[in-house]
Amino acid sequence: MTISSRRGWSEELIGAWRQRDLTAILAGRDIKLRYRQTALGVIWVVLQPVLVSGVFSFVFGSIAKLPTAGVPYFLFAYSGLVGWNLFANVLSRSSVSLIGNSALVAKIYFPRIILPLSTIVGALLDALVGSTVMLILILASGRPIDILPLLTLPLWIAWTALMAIGVGLLLSGLIVRYRDFNYVLPLMLQLLLFGSPVAYASAAVPQRFHLAYMLNPLAPLIDGVRWSFLGIGQPSGPSLLWSGLLSLIALAVGLETFRRAEARFADVI
Repeated sequence: MTISSRRGWSEELIGAWRQRDLTAILAGRDIKLRYRQTALGVIWVVLQPVLVSGVFSFVFGSIAKLPTAGVPYFLFAYSGLVGWNLFANVLSRSSVSLIGNSALVAKIYFPRIILPLSTIVGALLDALVGSTVMLILILASGRPIDILPLLTLPLWIAWTALMAIGVGLLLSGLIVRYRDFNYVLPLMLQLLLFGSPVAYASAAVPQRFHLAYMLNPLAPLIDGVRWSFLGIGQPSGPSLLWSGLLSLIALAVGLETFRRAEARFADVI
């Protein structure tokens, strides 16, 4: 069977929707495989951000003494990691989804876009666990929870996942042909972590650098997640418009790149 590269975005997405049962099966398989051979299993979803928040608390809270608008630094860092981990998980898993399932791609026909899309489910599940732990930590600290900002949390989660899958689609198509991107991505994620308001607030960035800093479209989304939990650092309208525009561009470019590369996946993977 020949996979035509002339299929448009709509055909790709319609095909994925028609085979949504396969998407669910692949998502469930990835979730099971991720924790099947680990001693702690799903506990890692909680333990990893807790440990990172602890390190950040010591380095940036106790030593650097970065401002957190009166919020305990551990809560401040953990709230930022909820948004960051969602973005990093969707991006890293979707970008390698094709080469990680090379046997399926080479031997069986199905809409290939299902593979990167199926990674979103596990990342959203991790974000749900992280958000639940965050709410427990807030209650344990004695801080009140503002319901109105909290209601916007699904918006920030969905928006962050949308941006990540757009970039992930772009990289998944490129990595099949150019494996160098598979080695560059972890480095770029490390740099982006410290270029995003995870360990510090956007307000802590010097004013002369603030405009350039907010060109990072992920920054207002992490600010939004933190605001929904803690009620501090509400993102500005212009930064959200910029982030929304780049998210749509990333999704459009990712879909187009994936569509054009799909016809060659089975030959080069």
